Amino acid sequence: MVIRDIMTRTVVTAATHTPVREVAEIMRERNVGGVVLCAEDGAPVGFITDRDVAVTIVAGGRDPAGSALEHASTPVVTGEPDMDLREAATLMARFGIRRLPVLEDGRLAGIVTLDDIAVRTADPELQSHLTATITRSALPEFYFHQRGG
Repeated sequence: MVIRDIMTRTVVTAATHTPVREVAEIMRERNVGGVVLCAEDGAPVGFITDRDVAVTIVAGGRDPAGSALEHASTPVVTGEPDMDLREAATLMARFGIRRLPVLEDGRLAGIVTLDDIAVRTADPELQSHLTATITRSALPEFYFHQRGG
């Protein structure tokens, strides 16, 4: 099975200069836990999650009017549509991430999440392994953050 078989093709994105508060509103309106921040050419340059907003920005006393890119994970770890699901799972576990944007020819083609794997794959061994590995990962999701301020 490859990522293309289970990925969500609609990816919620925002421009790099978008304020954190607006990104949080986008997450609420679209019912997603993460937003890919894209450069003007559409290339993903950052990824910000609801956890980043709550823990790093709100609980950290940072200004939610500031740019989301200042608090985003960079660089963005990505996969490809024809990547084997086990390879993608290994990549996710290696970097301790729960969401993997998928690029095709350098452009966003979709996103695959831990939930996608748990719900859409018929491989309980893979589900169990991935969930356990990511949950216990030594590299938390915020490992790549470049924190501003």
